[in-house]
Amino acid sequence: MSTNCKRGSENEMAKKGLYIGTGMGLVLFVLVGLLPGLFIGGMAGLKIGESLFGAVTAGATMPRVIVAFSMIAGLIMSAVVFIVGSGVLGWTVGFIADAVKAGKVAMPEAEKLG
Repeated sequence: MSTNCKRGSENEMAKKGLYIGTGMGLVLFVLVGLLPGLFIGGMAGLKIGESLFGAVTAGATMPRVIVAFSMIAGLIMSAVVFIVGSGVLGWTVGFIADAVKAGKVAMPEAEKLG
């Protein structure tokens, strides 16, 4: 194992990138992911309710519960994609920037030659 790898609190740029990416993901989720997540989940719930109970009637409670749960699931999935995805992307950019800043990135072929 290489002694060059950074651990603990030394990885400041990666932490900052994670926080910035997560914040940007939260803002993007609120701006562009909230309503589509609800709509897609609602449509999936309508299809599931229709396939289980037939035509949705006005007094049926169970299809409405299925639609509500699927809307919540669509919202959560949209949040996971935006927030976690942007956080991982920000952490990756911060980690790469920290490695380049520290000058610890070396090509494997260069180590064999030297």
